[in-house]
Amino acid sequence: MADGAPSFTPPPFRPRFPWWGRHLQTIRNTIVKPAYPLPPGQEMRFAMPDGSGDVLRGRLNLPADAAKPLALLMHGLTGSEDSFYVRATTRLLLDRGHPVLRLNLRGAGPSAATCSRRYHAGRTGDVRAVLAALPADLAANGVIVVGWSLGGNCTLKFLGEGDFPVPVIAGAAISAPIDLAASSRLFGSPPNRLYHRRLLGQMKADMQANRALVGNRWADAALAAHDLWDFDDKVVAPWNGWADAPEYYRVNSALSFLPRIRVPTLVVHALDDPWIPSAAYQDFPWSANPWLSPAISRTGGHVGFHGVGGVWSDLCLGLFLDRL
Repeated sequence: MADGAPSFTPPPFRPRFPWWGRHLQTIRNTIVKPAYPLPPGQEMRFAMPDGSGDVLRGRLNLPADAAKPLALLMHGLTGSEDSFYVRATTRLLLDRGHPVLRLNLRGAGPSAATCSRRYHAGRTGDVRAVLAALPADLAANGVIVVGWSLGGNCTLKFLGEGDFPVPVIAGAAISAPIDLAASSRLFGSPPNRLYHRRLLGQMKADMQANRALVGNRWADAALAAHDLWDFDDKVVAPWNGWADAPEYYRVNSALSFLPRIRVPTLVVHALDDPWIPSAAYQDFPWSANPWLSPAISRTGGHVGFHGVGGVWSDLCLGLFLDRL
């Protein structure tokens, strides 16, 4: 492989009627609830080696001829293996001949019933443990890691750390909050109050529904959090050994790991993303790291990209993989 990512120029993004503007792009799937039919697949379980007793669960789908690299998919905040965007990309990758593992991060989706801890934006040790536990035949052709939003930040951090237990040949991140502190501030701002109320409510509800597993201390702290920053400051940071939210954000933001990535990596983002400030993407020197292929559009919302001809982020991913 050449010393850097393959040459890649993304096609222009053109939103399709009637999904115009950042907010309609962001909420389109919630409104439409599109069907992305998939075969049932096979459940996989991965015991975490940290002494917690936690077990991550995922769903493996195999194409008729699984001769291409395995794609490991990681959802975003409050997502799961069945998030619309995860299912859509799974369908694309299966049609292209990739086996696909849709991972439920620690405590998410089906993993909630088998985990006492919870995922966060930088929990890359879990990714490493899952890859290390893969059957040899699944990883024989290498692995492509793909993540959205919070899972995208985790993906980029993992790729930048570079400690791969199996051959990781490429990665992709869509709408990743690469500057966690700035993203938390924007997400908690008044224009995002409806988004914020919904996601914070889902996070609190998860902690209360699983109080017996996560423990009263953290369930109570989650219930008392008045915004996302407060949740990260009173739950995520101390639960995982950091002093406060600023330290958690500083240690785990993918922005500081981007220069260290040494596998071909696609980075998809919209500058009008209502949740993620554009400054980190606009200021980063993309050309300084030849392994990075930015696909940055003017519009598209957060994990939206509903465009003429289909989901633009999936179109970019397909074209990017064609060039590997």
